Amino acid sequence: MFPSDAADPTAETTPSARLGAGVVKRVTHLADGRELIYYDDPDTTLGPERAADTRVLDARPETATMRRDVLTGDWISIAAARQGRAFLPPAELDPLAPQTPSNPSEIPSLYDVAVFENRSPSFGPALGDPADARDDDTGDTALGLARPSVGRCEVVCFSHERTGSFGTQSVTRARTVIEAWADRTRVLSEVPGIRQVFPFENRGEAIGVTLQHPHGQIYTYPYITPRTQRLLEQIDSTPPDLFQRILEFEQRGPRVVLRGEHFTAFVPFAARWPIEVHVLPHRHVPDLAGLTDAERDELAPFYLRLLRGVDALYDTPTPYIAAWHQAPVRVGRDTVRLRLELTSPRRAADRLKFLAGSEAAMGAWIGDLVPETAAERLRAAIEGVTL
Repeated sequence: MFPSDAADPTAETTPSARLGAGVVKRVTHLADGRELIYYDDPDTTLGPERAADTRVLDARPETATMRRDVLTGDWISIAAARQGRAFLPPAELDPLAPQTPSNPSEIPSLYDVAVFENRSPSFGPALGDPADARDDDTGDTALGLARPSVGRCEVVCFSHERTGSFGTQSVTRARTVIEAWADRTRVLSEVPGIRQVFPFENRGEAIGVTLQHPHGQIYTYPYITPRTQRLLEQIDSTPPDLFQRILEFEQRGPRVVLRGEHFTAFVPFAARWPIEVHVLPHRHVPDLAGLTDAERDELAPFYLRLLRGVDALYDTPTPYIAAWHQAPVRVGRDTVRLRLELTSPRRAADRLKFLAGSEAAMGAWIGDLVPETAAERLRAAIEGVTL
């Protein structure tokens, strides 16, 4: 049931593997059988021992059911068990902090970076049938079509500290998280029934964040997501090398906000959100697992500079969604390039963009800021960032 290195859930010393940049991976399980993976910084002060999770936990919820919307062809996962998940708990009951006698949290030990299976997943805990090789159901128009929402949903804790975000981490810690993302992308891509792996960070209550602890998530989908389906169709209808042409177009224009040896960040020509930045690698790579050590080394400070620049736009932290779009597991590997899309509804210090009639109902977007103006402001903010 658990697609990775097996480990005794009662063991105090977990099996380890050395990854890139000196990061060490240690795998164990929680009391209810969920997988827990520690990723230790290269300069960690932690020893190899990890406490066992001795909590008495309820059985895991039944796997949700996804239903097919015949008007769009989209799958909708109905995960009612998520209604009971933690919602803005007090700091002393932070479920992502290391366990204490008064806080029976999800993680038994002190840690650098920790990844574990979500207790209230949108997909899973059941996995798919290895014999099921379908990538979509575009030919099936039956009404009332439903399937189990198989897959995995994981929580990625960037730090044991109770407050912050990815952007508040050190360069070393950012590099550890990138190594964890890459490792989980590799492992989860091999899980039966998985079609796409999606790491992301939601930041801020305005986005809907219910835990203040610095963390992100990884969703794995049993289908190719609607955004990616549409992208694949667009790629098929345009000349080759779409992402390379986008990169060269943006690099020649006024919307670049940050450029390195391996990555370029820019406000896209047709930005939808008041704050919207895309990051593309300079060569074709389908996912985070495909990045070289040199690319991962650059990405850590590059991404931190971008995030801190976004926060420097205003006097208070900016809410955002940082979405790592990756190629599907089995299709589009040669055409869909890894990219980050960072978006925020913040259109002024005290104003947010809400998706109302045109955007929410019709998918017809109206931008609030000129992309070139937004890029100029963000460039100036990034220039003042120090790491």
